[in-house]
Amino acid sequence: MGLADASGPRDTQALLSATQAVELRRRDYHMERPLLNQEHLEELGRWGSAPRTRQWRTWLQCSHARARALLLQHLPVLVWLPRYPVRDWLLGDLLSGMSVAIMQLPQGLAYALLAGLPPVFGLYSSFYPVFIYFLFGTSRHISVGTFAVMSVMVGSVTESLAPQTLNDSTINETTRDAERVRVASTLSVLVGLFQVGLGLIHFGFLVTYLSEPLVRGYTTAAAVQVFVSQLKYVFGLHLSSHSGPLSLIYTVLEVCRKLPQSKVSTVVTAAVAGVVLLVVKLLNDKLRRQLPMPIPGELLMLIGATGISYGMGLKHIFGVDVVGNISAGLVPPVAPNTQLFSKLVGSAFTIAVVGFAIAISLGKIFALRHGYRVDSNQELVALGLSNLIGGIFQCFPVSCSMSRSLVQESTGGNSQVAGAISSLFILLIIVKLGELFRDLPKAVLAAIIIVNLKGMLRQLSDVCSFWKANRADLLIWLVTFAATILLNLDLGLMVSVVFSLLLVVVRTQMPHYSILGQVPDTDIYRDVAEYSEAKEVPGVKVFRSSATVYFANADFYSDALKQRKKKLLKKREQLKLKQLQKEKKLQKQAASSKGASVSINVNTSLEDMRSNNVEDCKVSSGDKMEDATANGQEDSKAPDGSTLKALGLPQPDFHSLILDLGALSFVDTVCLKSLKNIFHDFRDIEVEVYMAACHSPVVSQLEAGHFFDASITKKHLFASVHDAVTFALQHPRPVPDSPVSVTRL
Repeated sequence: MGLADASGPRDTQALLSATQAVELRRRDYHMERPLLNQEHLEELGRWGSAPRTRQWRTWLQCSHARARALLLQHLPVLVWLPRYPVRDWLLGDLLSGMSVAIMQLPQGLAYALLAGLPPVFGLYSSFYPVFIYFLFGTSRHISVGTFAVMSVMVGSVTESLAPQTLNDSTINETTRDAERVRVASTLSVLVGLFQVGLGLIHFGFLVTYLSEPLVRGYTTAAAVQVFVSQLKYVFGLHLSSHSGPLSLIYTVLEVCRKLPQSKVSTVVTAAVAGVVLLVVKLLNDKLRRQLPMPIPGELLMLIGATGISYGMGLKHIFGVDVVGNISAGLVPPVAPNTQLFSKLVGSAFTIAVVGFAIAISLGKIFALRHGYRVDSNQELVALGLSNLIGGIFQCFPVSCSMSRSLVQESTGGNSQVAGAISSLFILLIIVKLGELFRDLPKAVLAAIIIVNLKGMLRQLSDVCSFWKANRADLLIWLVTFAATILLNLDLGLMVSVVFSLLLVVVRTQMPHYSILGQVPDTDIYRDVAEYSEAKEVPGVKVFRSSATVYFANADFYSDALKQRKKKLLKKREQLKLKQLQKEKKLQKQAASSKGASVSINVNTSLEDMRSNNVEDCKVSSGDKMEDATANGQEDSKAPDGSTLKALGLPQPDFHSLILDLGALSFVDTVCLKSLKNIFHDFRDIEVEVYMAACHSPVVSQLEAGHFFDASITKKHLFASVHDAVTFALQHPRPVPDSPVSVTRL
């Protein structure tokens, strides 16, 4: 107890001394380091070691998040593959992939022939681009790979840059094929670069300038080009290569000229193959609901034709051309020939746009049908990477096929996995089974191509449907078809796009103009020529154009508006002109009289001049100037003060004109000047002009163009036609002797 009592004061004293020491240290610290204001604290936070570490950590986290978002955006497989429902979708994708691969094999061989390349390169183009699209594509149902239209476009390029004959001498076939492969692969790389570049800068909207009539007319003309290009294989003819405008006409004329040289065995082979394929396709159409998957007629035809050709010796005995040697295995990557870029840039851009247009059109159709979204810019990137990487591995440009896409959807395909499975089957054929088709007749491949053109050639019936529906769309279709047939595929597309845009300008240049009347007991105004119940408001004219007013149609708008009062306006202008001429004569006479008075004053004596008071001279001269100014102002007001009644002209039967500008989406400087002229011209015949139903962007553009001033104020602008009519009825014809001023109630 005593120890406790004895130790208590010592502990208390020690505690107090420790507290005092801490307080002294704190005081010393604050005395040594001054207080920091907010500026210093922010500076420390910006440059201090610990905050800098946190700043770098935050920056790295943001950069990592952005990189991850960018990766997920441009590599969609990382988004949908982890959520892939294996139990529900895998079986359907497996069957669909096998069905598409069965179609991909013969079409790849045939379309390579269409592109002027050895058939094995069609198999390469059915493997690499398809697998790349599986990683980057967003459409779950389109089948990427060889396509007839793309192949014939590539064929026109390869035949022009690597022709079969040069200076009337036949080029070695091996050398020619190697050069064509180099041209086609370089073209594919350039097409891929265009598509990736356009996709990264979000130029996916570019395809919107390709309207449906244009695309249908273009693909129909391309189908005709494909059909003509296969005639040499059907008849077994050796034709000279033609390129450029009218090449199709030259090819048809040469086929007709060499038709007697046809090989009967080749014609029979192509005819039998074509008939069998047509029968199988008809059976597939009729038994579509009963069959779990379509009958693989093309694959069966390949196998049967190869076996018959090998067993009967069609090449050696009957002289039927066959595919020839197909090398097994994959080829190593090859860098593109950059020296060819300048020669291929125009064709590459055309092929890039056409390929993307076909792919995105089909992709959006399937996306709407199955309820998902297709990103057009990402599709452009995916298709571009497919062509870019495929070109490095000696593929030619690809797009998607409508027939294969329909098969992929109908056989249970649910995702891009079906495309990956089909590409793996093609890989197996390239590595192990490709060499088995060396005895396949080329006439059979030509028959496969021609039969598959059936859907596109049916589009010739669009002429009748467009004739009934829309003559302007029919005109676009016909011009596109004719330009593509006559000028070839690249020039034909350019001409058709330019023509369709010019047609849009022409259609907006001649819109429908109408006078509106009020439907009784409503605030609705309709064209009096189309609606019998709509009646014109007495004393008020409401004028509307069906298109926006801009530089191409501003004059037509003004002419249509002034057509009814053209004579009155013309007479008014003539009278104003006469009055101005009369006024000039009076001014000349006044000037001459002033000159005479000055000469008289000069001849007066110097003494009289000195005797006049200087101030009086100033006052008198000031009075004369004021009188002259007043007379000038009265003279200038004379034309404006003269009324139609004073001039002996009849007054118009309306006192207000209302311009319904609801159709305007923008205004340019020509439109602004036209509207101002309309205000001034109609005020000359004592008619006040109002504007109604302008959208907010249009009003902003009017303000930016300094349209509103002292004579044309915003009081002439109304939210609706009915508001303008109500105001005009409450403010009839303005007083002619005074300047026109309009105030809103």
